[in-house]
Amino acid sequence: MPLRLLLAALTALVALGHDAHADPDALWKIISEKCLPNEREYGQPAPCAVVDIDGGDVQGYVVLKDRDGDTQYLVMPTAKITGIEDPAVLAANAPNYFADAWLQRRYTIDAAKAALPRNAISLAVNSTFGRSQNQLHIHIDCVRADVRDAVQRQLASIGDKWAPLAEPLAGHRYRAVRVAGEDLDGFNPFKRLADGVPGAREAMGKQTLVVLGAELPGGGPGFVILNDEVNLPVNDRASGEELQDHNCAIARQ
Repeated sequence: MPLRLLLAALTALVALGHDAHADPDALWKIISEKCLPNEREYGQPAPCAVVDIDGGDVQGYVVLKDRDGDTQYLVMPTAKITGIEDPAVLAANAPNYFADAWLQRRYTIDAAKAALPRNAISLAVNSTFGRSQNQLHIHIDCVRADVRDAVQRQLASIGDKWAPLAEPLAGHRYRAVRVAGEDLDGFNPFKRLADGVPGAREAMGKQTLVVLGAELPGGGPGFVILNDEVNLPVNDRASGEELQDHNCAIARQ
């Protein structure tokens, strides 16, 4: 890696580590001031792991190693999209960033140094109340083992319409829907949430979404999509990231 790109990567990691919570645009600055220029000038995405702008910046995304944990990566648009509440995520031509994140789960698997099954992988986006950054970012990481087990116990009763789970996850009440398929092409969780949960479209900023890989009853591949909504009186900030394990203990089971 050229010295200039190495310094850019180190600078970005320092910025993300120390200023992310103070500067809500820290992630956007890394994308727009480092990853995109380096990709265009040098063909190197540093400090990002991936810059995909084949369809242009409006449709593109990056993959960036998060500062927390060994296995956590972020997928983020190359367009300025603040978060789950941004109308851009529900636009007719909106990219399916969850599909992109599932495609890039290999970075978490490689970092875990284990052959993680699909039900060990999770994708999460937090509500406006449960995040520190104003750039849409989907967390890719291992699921908590207790969350995996709780969802597995309820898997047979999760259907193709949103319904509350019988068991809480991380102390919070989630609703769930089940989706068949090897990947998320053709299925956009943002739109399924807005179209399927009453009131969600009008209050997207209060929602969190989590996608769990699953082996469905009958043996086919699929996903469990989870949703929670902000409830401040009970200290629920709708931060679906709480269902992830940034230490990936599941890889050592």
